[in-house]
Amino acid sequence: MAAAVRVGVQLPEVEREVRWPEYASMAHIAEEVGFDSLWVGDHYLYREDARPERGPWEAWTLLAGLATITERVTLGPLVACLNFHNPAVLAKTAATVDELSGGRLVMALGAGWNRTEFDAFGIAYDHRASRFEEGFEIVRRLLDGERVTFEGRFHRTRDAVLLPRPARRPPMMVGSGGARVLAATLPTVDVWNTWYDWYGNTAEGFASRIKGIDDACGRAGRDPATLERSACVLVRLGDAAERPDAAGVTPLHGSLDAVGAGLREIAAAGADELILVLDPITEGSIRTLGPVVDELHRDAMVARRRA
Repeated sequence: MAAAVRVGVQLPEVEREVRWPEYASMAHIAEEVGFDSLWVGDHYLYREDARPERGPWEAWTLLAGLATITERVTLGPLVACLNFHNPAVLAKTAATVDELSGGRLVMALGAGWNRTEFDAFGIAYDHRASRFEEGFEIVRRLLDGERVTFEGRFHRTRDAVLLPRPARRPPMMVGSGGARVLAATLPTVDVWNTWYDWYGNTAEGFASRIKGIDDACGRAGRDPATLERSACVLVRLGDAAERPDAAGVTPLHGSLDAVGAGLREIAAAGADELILVLDPITEGSIRTLGPVVDELHRDAMVARRRA
């Protein structure tokens, strides 16, 4: 297990319709039982043949609300679709949320994938990697405190600067397996994140796939040991199935001991952070996993002492 594994939880996205009082209650319970972070998806609309159309609340507004009612947990989008936004405006938004939270934002970014929402909301879907490359440079430089003039094919800024000046640059995370997105981000980001379907939700799958990220670090001139790895993990409690089964994915399930053992194995395979995707994602589920989170933290403390 990583010496200081962190454990987060993704709040509801489109599993069912959730209103603000329930989000607030979940956030309070997560802090109470020891979770380290809270995450919200950045999507606008899902349309699938087998399910009704669904849409979540806007992620950055939700993060701002969560920032004002929590005290300890870090907060982040999982992950923010950079191509939804004007990158300079997104950097301004992120700096503001970080200020509201007292410096608890993780700036997590990806290029997007769900064409339905791009088309429905009038957002260009073409050249996603190229748009991301340009946008990421603007976001990174502004959050680094630079005054940015940029003339690209898709994005432009002229003497842009973030004022008031942010108190810090938030940690940056990339959520992608795309070669060009990784090449653009791995030289500078702090954390890389993956969804559970990338590695099958198993320790063996994570260990076997992480070699590709190590190789991408090498191509980017980055020591792989300096990049933290964040794994989303599907945890199913009881017989609930708010999330339909996905091919090739084995949810962690069974007793809390079994779930805890599965999480420890994924951490031991190289994950510095575990973001739990709970099925069902309810106040009760978050509270139920509290003892597992506590045990993971205790294990990490023991590992640090032995080191």
